[in-house]
Amino acid sequence: MAGKIILVTGGARSGKSTFAERYAAQGNRQVAYIATAQIYDEEMKERVAVHQRRRPAGWTTFEAPYRAELAMAQAVRQADAVLFDCLTLYTSNLLLAPAAPANREERCQSVLGAIDTLLASAKQEHADVIFVSNEVGFGIVPDNALAREYRDVTGLVNQKIAGQADEAYLVVSGLAVELKKIAVGLGEVGFNG
Repeated sequence: MAGKIILVTGGARSGKSTFAERYAAQGNRQVAYIATAQIYDEEMKERVAVHQRRRPAGWTTFEAPYRAELAMAQAVRQADAVLFDCLTLYTSNLLLAPAAPANREERCQSVLGAIDTLLASAKQEHADVIFVSNEVGFGIVPDNALAREYRDVTGLVNQKIAGQADEAYLVVSGLAVELKKIAVGLGEVGFNG
């Protein structure tokens, strides 16, 4: 029997990772953490260090900037809860990968296909899987094509995960709202393909 899929989204510094960490730690569960960040500069190094310091020592960490479905398949076999932090960095990694298609539409389909594969891995075992993602669509329209593409693909990734999620939370100013409980149903919810 598959565990639950949970999406935790919000803006930068909204408290979404802290909420997701607390959610994962409920009930003395064995937790696996899938980290997608790559360290390219001192600022990112410090951001990663903050996340590492918050994690309990007993959590198992997997580094997966690419091919995260492989880490997910292993994590769901080993743990009761898997925290995937985060989808937005993973999306960025996939969009900018050396092997990414040159065509914008093909890149989008490639990323969405990778997310399908990741979701399939997440559903293979009993573990609850908590996906953290930034909500990047609340700001102004970016002034360059790459930033617009990233915003658009991230929005589609979030819709895809939300559509498959048993629970979805929006975190604003440290407060989480459960979206699926208050969502208006007008047919299918979320991304359908």
